[in-house]
Formats: sequence, structure tokens, C-alpha cells
Amino acid sequence: MNQRNLYSAWLLPIASLWRRDVVRFLRQRSRIVGALGTPIVFWLLIGSGMRHSFKMTGSAFQTDYLEYAFPGTVVLIVLFTAIFSMISLIEDRREGFMQGVLVAPVGRSVIVLGKVLGSTTLAFGQSVLFLLLAPTIGISMAWGSVGAVLSVLIIISLGLSGLGFLIAWPMDSTQGFHAVMNLFLVPMWLLSGAFFPASGASGWVGWLMTINPLTYGVAAMRHAMYWGDGLAISGIPSPEVSVAVTIGFMILMIMLASRSVVRRG
Repeated sequence: MNQRNLYSAWLLPIASLWRRDVVRFLRQRSRIVGALGTPIVFWLLIGSGMRHSFKMTGSAFQTDYLEYAFPGTVVLIVLFTAIFSMISLIEDRREGFMQGVLVAPVGRSVIVLGKVLGSTTLAFGQSVLFLLLAPTIGISMAWGSVGAVLSVLIIISLGLSGLGFLIAWPMDSTQGFHAVMNLFLVPMWLLSGAFFPASGASGWVGWLMTINPLTYGVAAMRHAMYWGDGLAISGIPSPEVSVAVTIGFMILMIMLASRSVVRRG
């Protein structure tokens, strides 16, 4: 494939879908508020309410609950942004836009990449804005740690955007999408170690947290933020395992999303 064919068959349609989703999302302020504001309010209210009663069991690292919940809230912002941005997939099908894309002479994987990259851009951007609050609660990151945090954010954003696409693609109503979010995605986040550590959970909850792929994404975020601080990262999966599972989850979600487009198309 020569350079012109590569541009017309892949780069141009991917860039067009990416730009359309980013512009559309930014023009709808309610989605921006919902994706960024809801996790921040959740973090402030729950964190402030539990900050004097929270204690990690089996760990020498004692911290304020606002600080403990901060890495998980970053992941929650990524999750909410991925969900809200993928609602456009259902709307595009209802308005007839997606049917026009499906009959265009482009590969089906182009649709997945364009939508996922658009969602990833939005999720990454909003989570970076929230990261600016880290110094206000005592989290000080070196430049190497900042680079690790941003890298982990990109991987998590790609994975959750792929998951959002996989859920949204077969659906015909936004109500059904919100139902899945409430029954599946929010509990997935709650059981990721973002809200409470696995060390103090009951047996069956700890087991669910172990098999939850988002647990390893939150753990990777903690490792990146507290680079080299053995106490702060005690009791969670190792950085190698956390990053490997998070990358594997990202690849699997994008592959399954691509297959779902081919199957339905």
C-alpha cells in the first residue's frame, strides 16, 4: 500500500472520526460536566466524610482518605469520559451517520480506531486536568513519575474506550447503555481498589477484586504516582503484573470491539 492509499484508507477516516467526536463532545457542556464534575464531587464528598475514619488494614502506610482515593478518582474520570463519549456511537446510528460510514470503502477497524482514539483523547485530557490537584493533597511527583502516570493513563484510556465501544455498538438506546453503566461499569470501578483496599474486604469481594482487570489499572496508577515509595504501594499487585494486565486488557478490548463491528456489519 503506497502512501496515498494509506492516507485515504486509514489515516484520513480515522482522523475524521476522531475530530468529529472530540468537537462534538466539547460542544456539549453537559457531558463535560458529567464526565469531569461527577467524579470530583464524589471524591470530595466521600473523601471528606471518611478522611478521619479511614485506616488501611495490614499496611504500615497510613494516609488521608482524600489522598488514598485520588488515583482511583483519576481512573473514574477516564471511565466516565469513555462512557459519555461512546454514547455518540448510539446517536450516530440512530441519526443514520454510522450507516453511511459502514458503506464507505474503509476497513471496519477504522471505525473502532477513530472512535476509540477520540474517546481516549477526551479521557486523557480531562484526567490530566484533575491531576493538577495532586499537590493540594500532598502528592508530589517527580518528572519520572509524571511520565509514568501519563503513560498508564493512555493505556487505561484506550482499554476503557475499547470496552465502551464494545458495549455501545450492539445497543440501540442510550437508556440501555446507562443501565449497563450502572449495573456493570460502576461496580467494576468500586471493586478495583479505588474505593477501598482489598486487604480489608471479605473473601468473595477480595476474589472479585483479584479477577477485575481494572484493579490492575488502579494499581499501576498507584505505582506510577508513588514511584519508589514502598509503604504507599504495599499490598497491591506488583508494577510488572499491573502494567502487563492493563496492556493485555487494552489489546483485548480493542480486538473484541473490532470483531463486534465485523460481526454486526
